[in-house]
Amino acid sequence: MDSTSLMMIVIVVVMIGFMWWQSRKQKQRQQQTTDWRTSLAPGEEVATVSGLLGKVKEVDVEHDQIVIDSEGSLSRWRIQAITKPPVVPAYVSDDEVDEKGNPLPKAEGDAETSDASAEEPTDTSVPSENEELSDPADEAKEEAKTATPTDSDASNGPIESEK
Repeated sequence: MDSTSLMMIVIVVVMIGFMWWQSRKQKQRQQQTTDWRTSLAPGEEVATVSGLLGKVKEVDVEHDQIVIDSEGSLSRWRIQAITKPPVVPAYVSDDEVDEKGNPLPKAEGDAETSDASAEEPTDTSVPSENEELSDPADEAKEEAKTATPTDSDASNGPIESEK
């Protein structure tokens, strides 16, 4: 056997091995999806391949059907048309973070609720005896008390936002 024939055999074996490996991975993914679909229970959020979002109302595995409640509208689907709902990333405005990506402290009058995951990391260092314990919220209150509107601010009238 010459080296060209040996090289051709090696390439064919590698290609067959790669195809077998890919088909095995695909079968595993299909089995995971099938297991997920059969384990669906009422109340779980799902999506359809066409984009309908809703919650599972009823599952009929025997007939491969599922009933989805989408904002009060019930619809019956083949269970094969059900997928996991899309993950919607949380939007954070550039105005809400500093240059390092850390959340900025909220002003006292903000009506927005803050998530526990979006809170600023707490400082775990222990202050020395000479350092005074200060709370950023207390500092903001003090600044708000000392800030007084000037006559020039009041004479300008309300500030209109740009659209």
